[in-house]
Amino acid sequence: MYIKQLYTGCLSEAAYYIESEGIAAVVDPLRDIEEYLVLAKERNATIKYIFETHFHADFVSGHLDLAKATGATIIYGPGTETRFPVHVARDEEIFKIGNVSIQVLHTPGHTLESSCYLLKDETGKDHAIFTGDTLFVGDVGRPDLAQKANEISMEDLAGMSYESLQKRIMPLEDGVILYPAHGAGSSCGKSLGPETFSTIGEQKATNYALQPQTKEEFIQAVTEGLSAPPQYFPINAKINKEGYDSLDAVLSKGLKPLSVEQFKEKIGQGVLILDTRNSGVFSSGFVPGSVSIGLDGRFAEWAGSILSFNQPMILVTEPGKEKESIVRLARVGFDKMEGYLNGGYASWQEAGEPIDMIIDVEADEVAMDISFDPNMVILDVRKTTEYADGHIKEAINIPLNELTDPGSMTNLDDHHNIYVHCAGGYRSIIASSLIKRQGIHNIRNILGGYGKLKELGDKFEIEKDNAVLN
Repeated sequence: MYIKQLYTGCLSEAAYYIESEGIAAVVDPLRDIEEYLVLAKERNATIKYIFETHFHADFVSGHLDLAKATGATIIYGPGTETRFPVHVARDEEIFKIGNVSIQVLHTPGHTLESSCYLLKDETGKDHAIFTGDTLFVGDVGRPDLAQKANEISMEDLAGMSYESLQKRIMPLEDGVILYPAHGAGSSCGKSLGPETFSTIGEQKATNYALQPQTKEEFIQAVTEGLSAPPQYFPINAKINKEGYDSLDAVLSKGLKPLSVEQFKEKIGQGVLILDTRNSGVFSSGFVPGSVSIGLDGRFAEWAGSILSFNQPMILVTEPGKEKESIVRLARVGFDKMEGYLNGGYASWQEAGEPIDMIIDVEADEVAMDISFDPNMVILDVRKTTEYADGHIKEAINIPLNELTDPGSMTNLDDHHNIYVHCAGGYRSIIASSLIKRQGIHNIRNILGGYGKLKELGDKFEIEKDNAVLN
């Protein structure tokens, strides 16, 4: 028996490759399937099954492309309805993979069709369980992503989650390995632990969701303090349920080199410019009107959170990063990429076209300016909870994901000297590019973000909002 976790850090997502006697299965594959195909080929194995734990909301699965490439059967749990051929498994149905087997355990709660897959070794002993978003290291899947929200409440799903955990997870032996679909940083739970796998015993001892408690106490624990899910979650869940164009088709359309003149024509047609270069590089010069989302951060997640899925886009990337940019966009459902600037930003500069830039300032410079500039506005684009846990006195908080909302910048204009920061610097560059697209250009990006400002604590008054934290 061979098991490999295939972890994608920028999405905090784990897929799994399981193999025995030349027969393989993949659990929760990403949209770019090449890694699974290469692994199977290297190991001289045939992928027979694709197990989906549920309709994922935070990424587009590779189930359709992988099934087409291998002939494998796509398997979902009980109650699943799709617009493409799948095997809807019965609860406790067993699938053979060489000398091992996988048993389906229907575990509704995160979603109605959510299911775990219990792997039994060659002797029939429980070896590992692939829990999807039913159970994480240190957390459980959020219960507010129901596709039939008008028919079932968050509290109803949380109650189902309690029953699933009590009846399907708690009876397992402590030594069974826990393989979840996500790790820390995922928005599919509230506070996932840093490890990407664990054991059932460890989770029984440490996970708040598995501690002795009533159903009502559990429901309160998992529903309180939930932030709003990213805007792209229902879009991705729908794509996974209804189907999508192949990744090859998306790449074919997106990997078109555009000359400067062709790029300008696209801009004139209202196409969005997305710049995927490192956030620090972007600030020193970019094509006017560009949105910066650097590949060096949680790229796909922020793209899905702030960009429109209906608007065509063209790309500015580091030369050689064109395909990576398109693949990572496709992972969260974008398919309207119409080409990239051939030669990158350098070709735009060499053509003598207009450029824009963002002024970077150090934290100590902010400390000097704040004492005498009456028009100074410090804009904190961190999450509400981050802001509440500590912020510069009188700083305005507009979380990055809200900057695209109509009216979010109503109180900002060019007579303000706007100093933008996040926690470390990645989000503030994205925010600055969005603000500039609104015609406000008198902005500065604070290098190092709140972390650097806090280091100068004697020069700033730090406040907390305990009402939010509690």
